[in-house]
Amino acid sequence: MKINHKLMEDNFIREDFTNTINLLRKKNSILTQSKYVELFEKKWSKWLGVKYSTFVNSGSSANFISISALKHLNYKSKKNEIIVPTLTWVSDINSVLLNNFKPIFVDINLSNLSMNEEEVIKKINKKTLAVFITHAQGFNGLSENLIKILKRKKIHLIEDVCESHGATFKKKKLGCYGLISNFSFYYAHHLSTIEGGMVCTNDKKIHEMTKMFRSHGMVRESKNKKFENKMIRKYKDISPKFIFLYPTLNFRNNEIGATIGLSQLKRLDSNNVKRNKNFLYFIKNLDEKKYFKDYALKGISNYAFPIILKKRNKKFREYFENKLKKANIEFRRGNAGGGNQLRQPYLKKYLKKINLKLFPNVEYVHDYGYYIGNYPNLKKEKIIKITKYLNSL
Repeated sequence: MKINHKLMEDNFIREDFTNTINLLRKKNSILTQSKYVELFEKKWSKWLGVKYSTFVNSGSSANFISISALKHLNYKSKKNEIIVPTLTWVSDINSVLLNNFKPIFVDINLSNLSMNEEEVIKKINKKTLAVFITHAQGFNGLSENLIKILKRKKIHLIEDVCESHGATFKKKKLGCYGLISNFSFYYAHHLSTIEGGMVCTNDKKIHEMTKMFRSHGMVRESKNKKFENKMIRKYKDISPKFIFLYPTLNFRNNEIGATIGLSQLKRLDSNNVKRNKNFLYFIKNLDEKKYFKDYALKGISNYAFPIILKKRNKKFREYFENKLKKANIEFRRGNAGGGNQLRQPYLKKYLKKINLKLFPNVEYVHDYGYYIGNYPNLKKEKIIKITKYLNSL
């Protein structure tokens, strides 16, 4: 039986391409970072509900810039630990490592695929600088209690919202709660600029830093004339246009990406409504005897259908995957980021021996968790066809 279900479909429409072609047709059109990048940043900030946004070339770059800014803001601090989830994208962890912080891993909750709050609180100590939370696959990972504790202990909250555009907590969009938040505009996400990302904050100083970190660390990119003039006076022997304040690289995006982003932003909310309806219908029709269904549904914004097998058997897993392949249902095992980051080889030289038994939920998802595509134009009939097939396995 062929079902033919891709991870992503119809994420671009004719309007996106038409707007891009119109940009390319303009005489003397500037294609590198310019006015459309600034316009996209302003409109995104308004949509999200924050003061400032910095458009970059990927969600991974957004992760890295956020932690780099955090490092330079706290360069006098002796705090060197950042609490991170075991289920996340690799760039979250690498951003911590490459900035010479120590990642402190915690297990997840199955209900929202995010960090277990009790474990986060237990692992907070005098060395904790920040909690870097991942709102995985459209689920909210925050609680009032966690926010209060972090505020009381003066621990920074950094939000990775790369997979959860439009998801909410207490009627505010995720990405509004942290000191800094990150978004990804990869092809398969809620909004796509083909490749791209955004760094968001309500702090003007951080915003100016992120703009410099985006562009080689150049002072002129801060767009703060008072600050720029101060640096020019301080470094008189350097050309004013080429004062590099921070050790970083080029993470800029361009006018084409911004044009596509502006086009897609117009329909982001309506697409999210469609995706959420799809998600709830998918979960409703899954067999609870065979699949985990007890998700925290309040405030969701899912771009994928999570599938967690209840039957924990490697032979059945092999059978299950072969059946999906035969039906031409594209899938990824391990849910967000391919599963438990603690199993990945890049961490071996940074961490001592890890007892994986201390992380039972992420281990379960690593071995028996999957996701398949959820896109706006997916029909109910197709969802029924998929769930019937899954329930028959």
